[in-house]
Amino acid sequence: MNEFSHVDGQGRVRMVDVGQKTSTKRVAVAKGTVFMSPDTLAAIGDETVKKGNVLETARIAGIMAAKQTGSLIPMCHPLNITHARVDFFNDKKNSCIHIEAEVSLTGKTGVEMEAMTAVSVAALTIYDMCKAHDKGMEISNIHLAFKSGGKSGTYTAPGTSV
Repeated sequence: MNEFSHVDGQGRVRMVDVGQKTSTKRVAVAKGTVFMSPDTLAAIGDETVKKGNVLETARIAGIMAAKQTGSLIPMCHPLNITHARVDFFNDKKNSCIHIEAEVSLTGKTGVEMEAMTAVSVAALTIYDMCKAHDKGMEISNIHLAFKSGGKSGTYTAPGTSV
């Protein structure tokens, strides 16, 4: 098993020193799902939610969150990301919205946390904007689907298409 890199030999938490690492193109894709009632899904799709356009608001929130990840997650490096996208896929059959975020940069550390933070905050924004209509919404399966770049190379989650 790999050693945890955020803990030193005495068990103290530390920020990893990436100063000597080589800059490479790094990309991460994260996914997640928000399950809801069919009526809530329809209201989002019809843009009849009283708080406004749910998906565009969630898209902006997700991108903003990706940019702020270093301020939210302890020991996470503040990064100058060069690209962030958040997309939504309505799934009427399962009464849910699938969220996908992609974040990239050329740098010395990866953007996995930024992509997962984008999905998380986009999902929470959907919940927040629709909670008056559907308190039973469920946020599920937030995970890293793909990453490339850096010393560890490429990773694709089992059963994932990117």
